[in-house]
Amino acid sequence: MNGRDRKLGLWCAVPLGVLLAGGFLAPLLVISGFSIMPERVFDLAHVPDFSAYAVFFKQGYYKSLLWSLAMAFMATAILFVLCWPLAYGMAKVFGRFTLFLTVAVAVTLFVSENIRLFGWVVTLMKGGLIDGYLNSLTGWRLEGALYNIPITIFGLVYVYFPFMLFPLAQGIAMVPDDARQAAADLGASRWRILWEIDLPLAAPGIMVGSLLCFVLVAGALAESKLLGGQSVIVIASEVETAFSYGQNWPLGSALAMSLIVVIGTLAILAISRVDLDTLMGRRR
Repeated sequence: MNGRDRKLGLWCAVPLGVLLAGGFLAPLLVISGFSIMPERVFDLAHVPDFSAYAVFFKQGYYKSLLWSLAMAFMATAILFVLCWPLAYGMAKVFGRFTLFLTVAVAVTLFVSENIRLFGWVVTLMKGGLIDGYLNSLTGWRLEGALYNIPITIFGLVYVYFPFMLFPLAQGIAMVPDDARQAAADLGASRWRILWEIDLPLAAPGIMVGSLLCFVLVAGALAESKLLGGQSVIVIASEVETAFSYGQNWPLGSALAMSLIVVIGTLAILAISRVDLDTLMGRRR
């Protein structure tokens, strides 16, 4: 039965494998091929070189990559701190109210990211909603709320909040209540229970949520354009410019591959530390 089940599983995985190969691996191979082509070519029928990667370092594109990674780290850390109490409540405290919170958070995903960000632009801009109310009520004016790094990180945290909340809630739900109660009965403080029981046992959910948010934030573009006013040029913006306005596909491909390699390496290191069998609820 085991051999038959394995064969059946392999055959069932064939359609998904073909879809992944055509929709993910094929574009990745094309991008990697273009990244080792000479500048401003639009086909792969050329002698490969690595001039695009040299431009990546010579013209300082690596700074955009570092900014993207730094903001991804900051946004992910902030998201974890903000989402942990709410995720704990959803998993252990709220009961039936959890369904209402889940629907309320999930509904935000049905609205376009750009529309939501434009809403914040209208709210925070000079002469916008907050500035207008402050001026009419107190005579004060709101200056400098947009077009800086903090507001960009705020936009990232706002947009990707659900991607941290739901995996975190799932991870906390995996923590047995008996273990927490036993530790409390033995005199452990709340902080020690959090540090030695909750965090280690919820690690799969923490890792999945952190990895998901980090990958999405590192490649985000709209927040830096709409809220940040490109006060910092992120790597996704450089890729878009190289492919569109610059018409330099090899450079855009090299920039994209640099981001993919860094993110892929970090993802592999993170996934290697996750017990996927426990996360998926499989018995060993």
